[in-house]
This record gives sequence, structure tokens and C-alpha cells, in this order.
Amino acid sequence: MRCVAVTVVIPTLAADDRLRDCLDGLERQTRRDFEVVVVDNSGRALARRRAAGPAVRVIENSYNLGFGGAVNQAIGMTHAPFLATLNDDAVPHPRWLETLLDALEARSDAGMGASQVRFFGEDCLDSAGMLVCGDGSSKQRGHGRPPDDFPVTEEVLFPSGSAALYRRSMLQAVGGFDERFFLYCEDTDLGLRARWAGWKCLYVPGAVVEHRYSHSAGRASPLKAYYVERNRLFVLAKNFPLSMLPAVPWITALRYFWHGWHLVRGHGAAARFRAEGYTAARLPLYILRAHLALLWNARRLWRQRRAIRAQARITPAVFRHLVRCHAISARKVAAL
Repeated sequence: MRCVAVTVVIPTLAADDRLRDCLDGLERQTRRDFEVVVVDNSGRALARRRAAGPAVRVIENSYNLGFGGAVNQAIGMTHAPFLATLNDDAVPHPRWLETLLDALEARSDAGMGASQVRFFGEDCLDSAGMLVCGDGSSKQRGHGRPPDDFPVTEEVLFPSGSAALYRRSMLQAVGGFDERFFLYCEDTDLGLRARWAGWKCLYVPGAVVEHRYSHSAGRASPLKAYYVERNRLFVLAKNFPLSMLPAVPWITALRYFWHGWHLVRGHGAAARFRAEGYTAARLPLYILRAHLALLWNARRLWRQRRAIRAQARITPAVFRHLVRCHAISARKVAAL
């Protein structure tokens, strides 16, 4: 039986030509001790014709489990000591897996590896790890900047799930992805829970992936607006220490102000939402729905919060320090 060091999991909904490009990139990897699992969430068995081949296992679901649910499904069916997540619209460079695995194999305290994720066909970063705002919002570190601005392997807060490497023992210790997030911010929640448990994350600049940004759900859409807002509230409820919560409403209000400011000037996330043909006046409705969802899920979130604290290996003061060292302002969140 072939020894497998890493399972690469690719959740897919569209299962179009971009999935084939992603798989072609994996076929060119310099390190060969890996397996590929494509989780087809389309409910229509769309991945069969794109992912055919003996080196790829396809899991077909009758409905969309979401990103976290798909990855957890693959975790339960495999045994490799490392698990990589890769978006179906991302194309890894040949040394992607080799450099990520080398970095984590050399650091037993590192449970997560962040790739250098570039915009497809451009010498410009999508992410070099992730940052967190004081209201629970998360954004890509280095977004829009040249890759040369982040040239060294270094500790970051957590990786973007679009192209990440996770240690299986870490995933088992913290419970994997929270499937209730369904779409967006599940990597934020997992990363923060891992930090509470004492694990570190390394940014590995040699692990290059080119990403077609938000191919699955659109760069700006009502679906994305709702889930991003709802899930940042879930992140807060589960992960932020009580001492950080009084500032949250003020930071959130400031972020909403800057969203409005950038909307008027025609740039930022709110402006992209309007440019896609959606009515910006409906954004408050999605915000209201998100807060109602927080109330509806309050009891479950409280239980999860207590479980995270019960297993914590760092203090709230250390967690606050980590977040402040890897922070992004409300103004910057609105501008990206």
C-alpha cells in the first residue's frame, strides 16, 4: 500500500473546467506522497467527468454540505497525518505541497500552514495568511500587495482555507470545521479555535497557489453578504474573550460607516455588491437576519464556547495579544 503523507480535499459545487485546472496542477506536484479527494456538493454528480482517474477519489453528495461539511466528510474517510484544503478554482504551483509539508514537518507546534495565494495570472496577492478585526470580521493579509512584500516563512494567525495545510492531530483535537458555518469564515473559526488550543500557524511563501477569487459564490452577492455577517457573529460568540466584547458594537458601527463611505465613492465590498446588480438598500436586511440567526443559535454557541475554554492552552490575555498582533482595522475591512 502506498504511503500517503497528505490528503488534498477539494470541495466543489460547479465542478467545471476550473476544477480540471486545479487537478492538473496537483498532477504536476514535485512531492508525490499524497491523495486527492474531490467532494461533489452539486447534488447532480457533476464532478465525475472532470475528476475521472485512478488518482482521484470522488465523494458525491445528494445536497450541498457546505465547505466545512465537505472537508469533515473527507477527514472521516482518510488517514493521512496531514490534510490540505484547496478551492476548486485554485491552481497550485508544482512545489506547493512540498514546501508546505517541509515547513510543518519541521515544526511540531505548527498545526496549520498558510500558502502564498495569488490572484490568477497576476503577480499580486490574494492572501498571505489571515487577519482579524475587533468585531470578528476577517480579511486576507497582504491582499492586493506584491508577493515580495512577504518573502519569509513566519508565524501568522491562521491560513485561508482556499489553500491550507492542517495537521490531522490538530483537527482531531479541536473538532474539525464547524459545519453550521456552511459558507465563509469557517477557516477563521477553526484557526482561532486552534490558537486557543495552543497550535501555531506558519506562512510559507514558497507554497504558491493562483486563485480565481470567489468563483463559487460570486465576488459580491446576497448569499455572501448574509453568511459573512452571520458567521463573523458566530466567530465572536465562540472565540472572543469577554474582555474584548464591549468594544465590538463600536467597531462594528465604524465598519458600517466605512462601508457606506466607500459605497458612495464606488469602491469596497458594498460598492461591488451594487455593481453586481444588487440593491445596496437591502444590506441592512441581511444584517438583521444575521443577528436573528445569532439569537436563534445562542444556546449552541454558548456550549461550544465553554468547550473551547475547557480545552484552552493559552489565557485570554495571550489570545488578545495574538489578535492585536494580527489585526486589521474596520476601515481597511470595508475598503477590501
